[in-house]
Amino acid sequence: MNKSYLSETTILDFNHEAIQRLINERNWLNLDDYNKIGVAYTFVKDEIQFGYNRSDDITASEVLADGYGQCNTKGNLLMELLRALGILCRFHGFTIEQQLQKGAIPSYVFWLAPKYIIHSWVEVFFDGEWINLEGFILDEAYLTSIKAKFSETKDSFCGYGVATTCLSNPETEWTGKDTYIQKEGIHDDFGLYNSPYEFYRQKGTNLSGIKRWLYQTVIRHLINMNVNRLRNTSNQSRGKNAQPQS
Repeated sequence: MNKSYLSETTILDFNHEAIQRLINERNWLNLDDYNKIGVAYTFVKDEIQFGYNRSDDITASEVLADGYGQCNTKGNLLMELLRALGILCRFHGFTIEQQLQKGAIPSYVFWLAPKYIIHSWVEVFFDGEWINLEGFILDEAYLTSIKAKFSETKDSFCGYGVATTCLSNPETEWTGKDTYIQKEGIHDDFGLYNSPYEFYRQKGTNLSGIKRWLYQTVIRHLINMNVNRLRNTSNQSRGKNAQPQS
């Protein structure tokens, strides 16, 4: 097995003090592999809320500090935690159709989104096979809110960060099998990489130039405000308040 699937990299900085403290405080190293994957996956899915960071290629420790992320940045953190726990994992790169983000990205800034947006999921080696993990992107509170907003839709749905054949019961919980929440929006398949760093070094990130500057300084904050509003619309009665502050 490729030893690089356990390696620390510029993005996967798992010896960072905050990462090690999280793992030690929660006693994750004492778990078996199934539960190591489960706790890392569930932490990234639900305790790191859905939101938009400054760039796809930020370090995993920065994602942890932000407390929110999207497919690529939450994937950085999940891979970091898995490798810190001794679990083999690798990066699978794609693009997704921009339509998938419509609604999460409000219409007045949707012009910024590329037609095909860089996307990724994490592949984890467990019980002798590679398992695809993509269902961690949307936190439970946000996904619950979207399901409530479109309660009449039970099957195929695309938008608001979702692309699934079953909105009423998407495959997002860790049970030892593949998990997905945006799979149906995939356009290009770039294949496998040892780490996010290798992928972004080859493919770059979603935006460059003035669009990147506008996104980082203004537009992502507006998007996060919209995501917070969507999350809170159906969850205020349960006292679940959004965290992404930017």
